[in-house]
Amino acid sequence: MAQHFSLVNCDVVGFDLDHTLCRYNLPESAALIYNSFAQFLVKERGYDKELLTVAPEDWDFWASHGTKMMAPEALAEEYGGKEWKHFTPDTGWSCRSGKCYFYDNYFDLPGALLCARVVDSLTKQNNGQKTFDFWKDIAAGIQHNYRMSAFKENCGIYFPEVKRDPGRYLHSCPESVKKWLRRLKNAGKILLLITSSHSDYCRLLCEHILGNDFADLFDIVITNALKPGFFSQSPSQRPFRTLENDEEQEALPSLDKPGWYSQGNAVHLNELLKKMTGKAEPKVVYFGDSMHSDIFPARHYSNWETVLILEELRGDRDGKPEESEPLEKKGKYEGPKAKPLNTLSKKWGSFLIDSISGLENTEDSLVYTWTCKRISTYSTIAIPSIETIAELPLDYKFTRFSSNSSKTAGYYPHPPLVLSNNETQTTK
Repeated sequence: MAQHFSLVNCDVVGFDLDHTLCRYNLPESAALIYNSFAQFLVKERGYDKELLTVAPEDWDFWASHGTKMMAPEALAEEYGGKEWKHFTPDTGWSCRSGKCYFYDNYFDLPGALLCARVVDSLTKQNNGQKTFDFWKDIAAGIQHNYRMSAFKENCGIYFPEVKRDPGRYLHSCPESVKKWLRRLKNAGKILLLITSSHSDYCRLLCEHILGNDFADLFDIVITNALKPGFFSQSPSQRPFRTLENDEEQEALPSLDKPGWYSQGNAVHLNELLKKMTGKAEPKVVYFGDSMHSDIFPARHYSNWETVLILEELRGDRDGKPEESEPLEKKGKYEGPKAKPLNTLSKKWGSFLIDSISGLENTEDSLVYTWTCKRISTYSTIAIPSIETIAELPLDYKFTRFSSNSSKTAGYYPHPPLVLSNNETQTTK
């Protein structure tokens, strides 16, 4: 495989929407998502009203029973040594089952905090009980807030609030990103938008971040894509459907022309892309923020190039956002900078590097985490945001993750500081 990756060599450029093209004001959106579920549990299922109040420090927790941190000994006893019986490392992206749920994106994570606090509440009420049966109520909350008709019916808490004040929760795309999308179109690239959001919510987001003429930027728009099944399921399981007034219509036997569709599958999409490009194997790159729904399935099932949007890379260098700017873009960011996230947690450290306790009288050793290794295995490159690369020439050559054994090769504009400092450490 070539050492470098360049957009100029791609025939098709595809995008996820939420947290990829559309950046959210995370403190506001996370609180809204949490509250939308907590209100449901308290008002509709009779849970403790304490769930409605969240302290700032509550958001930072990991490997816990409820929100109570677990000691290494307790973790080993509960989950075993290096492997957990409900999780297979190589196939773990599809491990959402009756035994566990994989939280890996900003829409999901507030739900993880809510589940932890429910455990706290039930433990307190029932004198330390260890058996819990509340997931059915969480699932009911998801259905209440996010079912397909919720946006149109203005029900739940989440959609009505975003509709009322989108500017509170969404960051508009800077002009540099809009120009970049037009440059891609003018260069003859086919542009895709593939999102699991429903068509009415997708339209609200895109009109706010890109403008009322956003549909002119994309050759194909696919909503309610039900990722990762879009990539992994067969055409008979996930046919494309047309839309009329945001209502899904009949199933299509194939995808014959560009347009706006719902559900679907990568097999039929790829057949259309072959016709549109005139190539037997068109080269596709897909931008997304979720390893579970975007990056892993797009690479594993469709063999697409993948660009991971890892927002935690913003402002990673010693807490100084300005040091995150590549030399090619110094002084070119537009508007005020949002407060950056970080790859480090005060309670549990980095999600890229882990500390393994040594034997008696020996030092702890640092290893790459499972998440870190999945990033370098399934991503072509990882960037903080699309804005980071929007003013680069389309023929800019990015170094791939796969170009060598380094876990830091594919990060642009530079690898996370915690990885740079520990590149020589031995992996698990």
